[in-house]
Amino acid sequence: MGNRRQFITSVAALGAAAGFPSGASAQAFEQVKIVNGFPAGGTADSTSRRVAEKLGGTPYSRHAAVVENKTGAAGRIAVETVKAAAPDGATLLLTPYSCMSIYPHIYRTLSYDPFKDFVPVSMAAVMTHALAVGPMVPQSVRTVKDFLAWAKANPDKANYGSPAAGSTPHFLVALLGLDNGVDLKHVPYRGSLPAVADVIGGTLAAVSCPTGDSLANHKAGKIRILATSGGKRTPFTPDVPSFAESGFGDLTTEEWFGFWLPARTPASVVANANAAINQALREKTVVDSLALMGLVAQGSTAAEMDRSQKEEHVRWGPLVKRIGFTAES
Repeated sequence: MGNRRQFITSVAALGAAAGFPSGASAQAFEQVKIVNGFPAGGTADSTSRRVAEKLGGTPYSRHAAVVENKTGAAGRIAVETVKAAAPDGATLLLTPYSCMSIYPHIYRTLSYDPFKDFVPVSMAAVMTHALAVGPMVPQSVRTVKDFLAWAKANPDKANYGSPAAGSTPHFLVALLGLDNGVDLKHVPYRGSLPAVADVIGGTLAAVSCPTGDSLANHKAGKIRILATSGGKRTPFTPDVPSFAESGFGDLTTEEWFGFWLPARTPASVVANANAAINQALREKTVVDSLALMGLVAQGSTAAEMDRSQKEEHVRWGPLVKRIGFTAES
């Protein structure tokens, strides 16, 4: 009993220092879980684990969080898992905004309503996406325009992988092909890393994925990133132009990972989770670890995240319609 009382006292002091809501210590979980829908080793998994390590000893969780990778169905299995979890705040979802802002436009029978079944907690990290090519594409192809010319001349090889059908990386290259009259065939994967592996192995021409998922192999010379999707060059690939620099400004976009909790989670618990996550994202070790994956650590208020989620939902609606993609197509 003495140890428990000492823990609550120390957590209360930590909460006051870190700006946690008053009374937060009474709501601390023994251990929380973070569920994400993508394989170990990728950007979603890394973001989950870096934050999970820092949640212990806060008014939100006594111990570091555990991470569960519920892969499959383009990230939807993880979303469905958290939707079905108890709305007590013990099970967090970490996913890119595409699952919550874009998927409603492409799945006619989506098994969750992103705006009714979940509450936003905090953004976690911001990323750009990259178009990279491998050994199947000649070394002379150094730019996006070169790639389009090669793809047009080699329609039987003009394919690209992405982390999932309906993901932002999928749509970026779909728009690239559509805008330039080039038939680029999409091959969906369960996460970026298997697609990157096939590009390295020469069985896939290109991959569109979070920049961080292709970063190490680009630096090792195994693949070549042709462009990234931010408004300017990323600090992680200063040698690579942006799509905008390359003459494709319409492909400028940055995506974020965010944390959600099930709907009806008490507001006080959401506030606790938000404070703990934002505290973790300010720690230098977390910032530096995410940077290795091409990610910029960036927390937010729940309201800021909610606003951005709705803005992206509105923005992507006409783009998805133009691409003509649905889950059944």
